[in-house]
Amino acid sequence: MHKLQKLIGLSAMAGLLLSGCGQAGDPEIIMPDTPMQPSAAASGGVTAEPAAAVEETGDAGVQETQPAAGAGEAHTVYLITMDLADSYWQSIDKGCKQAAEELGNITYKWIGPDTHDDALQSACVDQAVSEGADAILIAANSADGINDSLQRAADAGCKIIYVDSAASFDCVTALATDNEAAGKTAADSMKKALADRGITSGTIGVMGVTQDTASCVARETGFRAAFEGTDFVLADTVYMMDDVTNIRNAVTTGQSQGYVAYFGTNEGTSVAAGEAVRESGQDDLVVGFDTSDAMLALIADGTAYATMQQNPERMGHDGMVIAVQALEGTYTDTNTKTDTGVTVITADSM
Repeated sequence: MHKLQKLIGLSAMAGLLLSGCGQAGDPEIIMPDTPMQPSAAASGGVTAEPAAAVEETGDAGVQETQPAAGAGEAHTVYLITMDLADSYWQSIDKGCKQAAEELGNITYKWIGPDTHDDALQSACVDQAVSEGADAILIAANSADGINDSLQRAADAGCKIIYVDSAASFDCVTALATDNEAAGKTAADSMKKALADRGITSGTIGVMGVTQDTASCVARETGFRAAFEGTDFVLADTVYMMDDVTNIRNAVTTGQSQGYVAYFGTNEGTSVAAGEAVRESGQDDLVVGFDTSDAMLALIADGTAYATMQQNPERMGHDGMVIAVQALEGTYTDTNTKTDTGVTVITADSM
């Protein structure tokens, strides 16, 4: 008997979403132009029956979990993220580890490049294949830049599952925030905060990661769309490009030009913008993404107004479970999409 059970429940998903983000529809993540339609999409969380705890080993940059003795057929599953630094990726890793422990038949490794780079991430995919990966959970660095390596993985029989950010290559499933809707929610939060301050016009700084990071681009798209028809002007996006100095300099420039607020599309850009505002001593409005300790500290001390909390642990956990279901033949759909939700975190809600 399989240890896996797929739980389908719309109420479970609804509980994760704000009223403004819980509308029916596909998440805004990059997928093939004509994906196959699943016979039944899982709307709720996916759970696995508990199994024996597993032993963890590994060197820096590679975190590995070995299967428990006496478990069923063993599978090797890799998580590959855009880098290994952000606490957001660490949360996805935590969810993967939890599922691996519950399943008890997983050899699990987390690897990734040092910086956001297609070639480096492609090398990680090739490494996973060469080391015998049966399935790869991946947060794709760009829509098309790693497709050749994903093709090689698929040719080797690997199951591809996207977490957080999808490429345009076919997959089993993609688990991610509805990023465009989340960007709109961030904008709505900022507009409310600006109105509370009596600010009805002005320039807003927008901070991105790279031009090719699909999840963050979708957040920016939703954010900008929400400000259409207002008296606010959204500045050209400044991209961090793995260098926080770019964001800090942009905030300094914005302050000299009288910007009224700043929006960060991910943890790194949000924290860099918030810390720049804190160090300046000015009372600028900051809205961002993700809930690292650094970002929550900025919320708690009033430097940042709000951050969008995603559900990365669920992405990792459910992605791992679905990967094993796909390997064992109990999950047969392809190119499905699951919105894993977003919540607005402010000082009042902490």
